[in-house]
Amino acid sequence: MDDAVDVEMLVEALIDREGGYSNHPADRGGPTCFGITEAVARAHGYAGAMRDLPREQAAAIYRRLYWSRPRFDAVALRAPRIAAELFDTGVNMGPAVAATFLQRALTALNRNGKDFADLVPDGRVGQRTLAALDGFLAARGKRGGETVLLRALEALQGERYLRLAERRPANEAFLYGWLANRIGEFTD
Repeated sequence: MDDAVDVEMLVEALIDREGGYSNHPADRGGPTCFGITEAVARAHGYAGAMRDLPREQAAAIYRRLYWSRPRFDAVALRAPRIAAELFDTGVNMGPAVAATFLQRALTALNRNGKDFADLVPDGRVGQRTLAALDGFLAARGKRGGETVLLRALEALQGERYLRLAERRPANEAFLYGWLANRIGEFTD
């Protein structure tokens, strides 16, 4: 994934991690299949039983809602590992949360505006966010900069998982899995 992002590979790996049908009593999202909640499936035209959601339909939802619409595909042209992380975080926390993490991290890493202007963390990847990412990578180097930015994104994500478990004890049922499967490099 160093030079390009294979979104199909990302989607398939994500679906494999998410697993099939689940209806955990502590999950506020209700029944899910391949990580797609019933509400999202219904909003995108699926009317059947959640346990029967076709894998191809789940993949199409992931590509549209969690890759193209939030413009993580545009991030991928600049920083493939960052885009992959935003995609995964966006699936688990919402694309706007993932984009906000990116905006917050870039602003904190801009050396008080020396490298690029501060961003307003609005949860949308637009031209300013992309220009800030370009400025960051130009100032810090593509490979090293991408690694540091990835660490910042994962730190924000990990802190949010802990906060979710602290604020709602029922989320403790998911904390270990979140930290084990969503933070750090994924290995088989």
